[in-house]
Amino acid sequence: MPRASELRKGHVVDISGTLYRVLHIDVRSPSSRGAQTLYKVRFNQLPQGGKREETFIGDDVVTSVALERRQVSLLYREDNIYTFMDQEDYSQYSVDKETVSEQLPFLSDGLVGINGMLVDEQLIAIEIPIMVELLVAQCMPGAQAASVTGRTKPAKCVNGYELQVPEYIKEGEQIKVNTETGKFVSRA
Repeated sequence: MPRASELRKGHVVDISGTLYRVLHIDVRSPSSRGAQTLYKVRFNQLPQGGKREETFIGDDVVTSVALERRQVSLLYREDNIYTFMDQEDYSQYSVDKETVSEQLPFLSDGLVGINGMLVDEQLIAIEIPIMVELLVAQCMPGAQAASVTGRTKPAKCVNGYELQVPEYIKEGEQIKVNTETGKFVSRA
């Protein structure tokens, strides 16, 4: 079982019989002599998606979970159920919309690099790549003299995701989007 000081982003732990994934860790070192380092950890509940914050001392022990990561791909969506297929043995895992709600804006057909997180052969969450490529479906035409400035315009991608892009981006272009911030990175 790991100590609180060994926790990293993405680890899955069991707190009071409920599974949580580590989203963010804030380390605070008090300035008084003899004070212990505090670890304020923000968790995401799996698979429901609730939030939780806990503060640990570095030597506190947390219960880790036997987690298996598998390469999966989005197979199909039916109402609020998303079905993913294991890339190695072609097993299928179905989850509800709430389980993948944070990744929904970036999920698209053919997206590669999706990791499924399984506990006891049940898909509890997915991880998508930090950068994804999306096709711009709609955006206003850019100015003729569009230069390399910080001016942006709204754009809508094929999967329905809306974001701000530079003026020089046109409809039909592939763009790279950071999935952690949801912002435009570059042309693909």
